[in-house]
Amino acid sequence: MSNASAADKTFFDQNGFVLIRNLFNADETAAYREHFMRIRESGTVPGDTHIANPATNDPLLRYPRLMQMHRWDEASLKWLLEPRLDECLTTLLGREPFAVQTMMYFKPPGARGQALHQDNYYLRVQPGTCMAAWMALDTCDESNGCLQVVPGSHTWPILCTVPADTAQSFTDVTVPIPEGMPVVSVKMNPGDVLFFQGSLVHGSLPNTTDDRFRRALVAHYIEGDSEKVSKWYQPTLRMDGSVVEIPASDKGGACGVWVDTDPVSTPVIEVRGYELVEKATE
Repeated sequence: MSNASAADKTFFDQNGFVLIRNLFNADETAAYREHFMRIRESGTVPGDTHIANPATNDPLLRYPRLMQMHRWDEASLKWLLEPRLDECLTTLLGREPFAVQTMMYFKPPGARGQALHQDNYYLRVQPGTCMAAWMALDTCDESNGCLQVVPGSHTWPILCTVPADTAQSFTDVTVPIPEGMPVVSVKMNPGDVLFFQGSLVHGSLPNTTDDRFRRALVAHYIEGDSEKVSKWYQPTLRMDGSVVEIPASDKGGACGVWVDTDPVSTPVIEVRGYELVEKATE
């Protein structure tokens, strides 16, 4: 039986995200948290491309994220293919998922957040989109930099990017949204998992606390009928761990900009731009 209910599926279809509480228990969550802290604090490990710099003043460089750990860490691969995640994804997508990415964010005290963005800007899944499973390993709130989402934005095309404020964001691009568009903070407890669709506009706040990490274990998946995905997310895995051959998508694609049709109307998106994406940062 799926951990995502029919009501969760309806909410997801309407909003582009859904929060599943307590999908992993306290012991499991603590074990993952401790496992990845050991890896990060042990120094260089085979396959780790983001090397910690203990001498820097930037918290994100002292605790850089881990990327694609499932390619070299058995615990990460097991979590990526976890049956509970598979069941939720299959219910929400309406078809089987394929697994393409793992990430571990540490976000120590004082760390910058991430500007609003859309995941499929990077993955370039064709046709369809990608899906994120974002598991909290700590209590996540606005003080330590929880996720923020724009409900309903999953119906938008990929937006053209603009420069981000790098004093607040560790990435240098963002997507603009119309004034007054709600941006909702998602407060989570350890073991909660937020599932969200690849076009959903989302980001995170800076960690303004003095003593609280905001650690999160994240996976990306694509829809099982997808025909292409960016080369940075290959090899692509079925949820039984077997490799499925999917061609690499182009490095860029069309993107949309907001336009005003008249002074009193709601802004609409017009697809008229084109952007190149040389490498994936999310």
